[in-house]
Amino acid sequence: MARIPQKFIDDLLDRVDIVEVIDRRVKLRKTGKNYAACCPFHDEKTPSFSVNPEKQFFYCFGCGAGGNALGFLMDFERIEFPEAVANLAQSAGLEVPKEEGGGNRVPHQDSHRPLYEQLENAALFYERALRQHPDAPKAVNYLKKRGLTGQIAKAFRLGFAPPGWDNLLSTLGINDAQQALLSKAGVLVTNDKGRTYDRFRDRIIFPILDARGRVIAFGGRVLGDDKPKYLNSPETPVFQKSRELYGLYQARKSNRSLSRIVVVEGYMDVIALAQHGIHYAVATLGTATSEHHLERLYRHVSEVVFCFDGDDAGRKAAFRGLEAALPVMQDGRQARFLFLPEGEDPDSLVRAKGQAHLEHLFATAAPLEQFLFDQLAEGIDLKTLDGRARFSKIAAPHLKRLPQGVFRTLMFQALAERTGIDVDSLLRLQAPPPNPSTGAHLSPTGYGFPDDQESVPVDYYDELHSPSQGLDAYPDDTTVDTRTIASSDSSLVPNHTDPMHRILGLLVLKPDLGRQLDAGLLPDNDRLDQQLFHALLEHINDHQDMSTAALLGFWHGTPQGQLLADLAGREPLEDERGQQALFFALLEQLARERQLLHLRQRLNALKAAPYASLSPEEKQELLALTTEIRTLSGRR
Repeated sequence: MARIPQKFIDDLLDRVDIVEVIDRRVKLRKTGKNYAACCPFHDEKTPSFSVNPEKQFFYCFGCGAGGNALGFLMDFERIEFPEAVANLAQSAGLEVPKEEGGGNRVPHQDSHRPLYEQLENAALFYERALRQHPDAPKAVNYLKKRGLTGQIAKAFRLGFAPPGWDNLLSTLGINDAQQALLSKAGVLVTNDKGRTYDRFRDRIIFPILDARGRVIAFGGRVLGDDKPKYLNSPETPVFQKSRELYGLYQARKSNRSLSRIVVVEGYMDVIALAQHGIHYAVATLGTATSEHHLERLYRHVSEVVFCFDGDDAGRKAAFRGLEAALPVMQDGRQARFLFLPEGEDPDSLVRAKGQAHLEHLFATAAPLEQFLFDQLAEGIDLKTLDGRARFSKIAAPHLKRLPQGVFRTLMFQALAERTGIDVDSLLRLQAPPPNPSTGAHLSPTGYGFPDDQESVPVDYYDELHSPSQGLDAYPDDTTVDTRTIASSDSSLVPNHTDPMHRILGLLVLKPDLGRQLDAGLLPDNDRLDQQLFHALLEHINDHQDMSTAALLGFWHGTPQGQLLADLAGREPLEDERGQQALFFALLEQLARERQLLHLRQRLNALKAAPYASLSPEEKQELLALTTEIRTLSGRR
C-alpha cells in the first residue's frame, strides 16, 4: 500500500495558511499578531482559542488542544490523516502523490510502527485463542455467565491468554528482534535471571485502543481465584495509563455526537453497558481520574458522570475525580456523581433494571456542587459558628481551584449562603495545615493524600508478589527486575516552570535554536521529556528547513505531540534575540542542576561514613564539595 511522502506533507503545510483553514470552519477575529475564537473543541463563553499565523499553529488555553492545520482538520472534521491531507491538498490545488512501502500513516508513527504492529499481532493472537484454543471454553463460559454476547465481545476485541508461560512468546517471538519488540510492547516479561515469559496467562484479555483504534496495551482478568484479579500492561512508548481511557474509541465510534460520558470503574462495566445500549461509558486504567482524562472527555461532551460503588472505596475514588474536575470546570461543563446501591455495579444493575433505569440515574445524579458541599460538610454541624468557620476554611481552597468564570462565582456565592460569610472573606481563606501525623491535607471525609505520595501501580506490585499463576514452575527464577516497577512518568504532563519543558516549547517555536546543539549539555534520557528533547534535536538537524507546523505534525496524535503543542502554545512569542537568550539561559540552568546533582550524590556518599573514618583527602574533598555546591546554588 502506498503512503504519503513526508516531503509532500511538509510542502503542503508551507503552502496552506492555517488562518484560512480554521476561519472557514470557526470564525476568527484579529487580536494583535494572532487570531482568536471560542474553542470548537469545548464549550466556553470567553475565547481562549488562539491561532498564530507566523508559526502556523493553533492552541487553546482552555482545553489544551493544539497543533497544525492537519491536526485541526483531523480533530474538527473527525477524519483520519490521509483524508485530512487530501482535503488540504485539494484546497491548495495539489495532487497527493504516493510512494510505495507502507500504509497511509501519520509520518511520526514510523518510529513506533513495528511496536503498533506487534501489539496488533498480539491482539489477533488473543482473539484467535478465544475461538480456537483447547482451554477457550472456560473463557467463553465465563463471558456468557457475565451476560456478554459474541457480538459485543467482537466489538471490544476480547481475547484469551491461555495458561502457560510461553504461548505468545513461542508464536510471535520468532527471533531476538521480535522478542525485544514484544517486551517493549509490555506483553513479555524478563526477570532478573534473564528468563523471558508471557505477561498475561490464563486471563480474559481486553485490548486497550487509542483515539484512532490502534491497540496500545492490554488488560487481563483472571479466570480463577489468582491474584491480581486485573493486570494491566506496563507503560510503554505508546501507552501512558494516566492519559488513556478504556472504551473511549468505541464510544466515539458508536456516536459522533455524544452529549454525555459516564466514567465507571472497570472494563466489564464499560462492555456490559454498551451491550445494553449505553455506548458512552469509559474506565480509567488502574489510576485515578486525572485532569488530562477530563480534558479529553470534555473535548467531546459537556457532561461527565462519575459512576462508582457506594462503599468507602467508591466514594474516595469519586472525591479524587472531583478534585481532578475542579480545575477544568469551564463554564458550560457539568460533572455529576452517582453512587450505586451496596452490592451493585453498573454491570449487575443494567442487567437487572435495564437501560432506561440506569440512564435515569445518570440524568438525576448529584451535580458537582452538591457532592462537593455534602462531602466536605460531613461530620460538621453547620448550625454552630465553629462548624460554619471550619466548613468555610475547608471548602474555600477547593473553590479557588475552579477556573475564572460564572460557575466559580456562583460556587462562592453558594458557599457564602451556607456559611453566612461574605465572598471577599471566603476568597482570603487559606487551606488548613497538613495533618501532623500523616502530612496529608485531610478533608472531613478523609480523602486527602500527602503532596509527595506516589502510589505504586497495583498491577505491577501484585504481579511481583502474587504466588499464583503457577510461579512454582520456575521455583528460583521468578523475581522480576525491580527496575521495571515505576510509577507513571509524569514528565509528559505540561509544567511551565520546568526548564526542560520551556526548552521544548522554545525549540518548537524556533527550531533553528537546536541546530548542532550539544545534547550532552542536558540530562541523560531517564525521563520521557528528556527522550523527546533528544528526538526533537535529531529531527531538527536531519531536516534543515523544519518549521513549527511540521514539527507539531510529526508528533501529532501522541502524548509527546500534545505536550509540544501545549508548551509551544503557552510560550511567550518574544523577539528573536530574547528567545535565544532565554533558551541558552535555560540550558545553562539545566547544566548547573545536573552538576549539582552529581556533586550532592558524592557529598552524600562521603557524609554517610563517620567523619573520623575519612582520610585527609576525603575530608578536604568534603569541604570542597560543600563550597562548590553553595557557589552553584547561588549561596555565599
